[in-house]
Amino acid sequence: MAQHVSPAGAPAVFRVPRASTVDLIARELRNAIYSGALGVGTQLGEIEIAQQLGVSRSPLREAAQRLVQEGLLTATPGRGLRISIIEGKQINDLYSARKAVESEAIRLLIENGDPDAMATVESAYEKLVIASQGRDPRTIGDSDLDFHWALVDASGSQRLRRYMSTLVLETRIASFSVSQGYVVRRNIAESHDTILAAIRAGDVEAAVAAVRALLDKAVARLTGRDSEDFDVETVEEPHHTGAIALEPITQR
Repeated sequence: MAQHVSPAGAPAVFRVPRASTVDLIARELRNAIYSGALGVGTQLGEIEIAQQLGVSRSPLREAAQRLVQEGLLTATPGRGLRISIIEGKQINDLYSARKAVESEAIRLLIENGDPDAMATVESAYEKLVIASQGRDPRTIGDSDLDFHWALVDASGSQRLRRYMSTLVLETRIASFSVSQGYVVRRNIAESHDTILAAIRAGDVEAAVAAVRALLDKAVARLTGRDSEDFDVETVEEPHHTGAIALEPITQR
């Protein structure tokens, strides 16, 4: 995802400070959740994670609380923290939020008419097409989310970007939460072509309708209500069952 820095010449008070240990821990935990290294529903072993990251338990707890506020970790009284599970009605709520964010991002993207922003979306789509030609579900899934992130990033709205950062992680958690494991459709690039074609034509209404239809299909698949033909080709990855393995963080 895009990294944001202070504009040149900004007053010192607005400069982005050096990342704290808590910031670095939170980033590593998010990355581990996104990759599946921290599997959905598993307890967050405070001592084990702190040892692997090479940090003390105090900043780990602070970082973990940030992720609780973001909905990525769930706190249970007397049982500590676990990686959140997103299923059932939560999926509908998640994708309703995505529809709102992505629809507004598309509107801004088209209204702004920034060729550089559009080039970023085009590049993300090209990578999705290439990924869809393979059989690695994670590569296809990553490229799918990268495309949707590119749509929001290209809007130029910092707040939409911030919201989407969390929504992307929650979408990955929802994908990991389904009983059959991580599953994606191989023809996913084709469904994105309609979105891109409408954006190229400057048709906000058609582009928004296309992205909403795509997200509705994702909800149907994740909730077991997928009514598409049974012969749609998918690629699958079983649930992560290996031991947690995190790299020590370094202060940069």
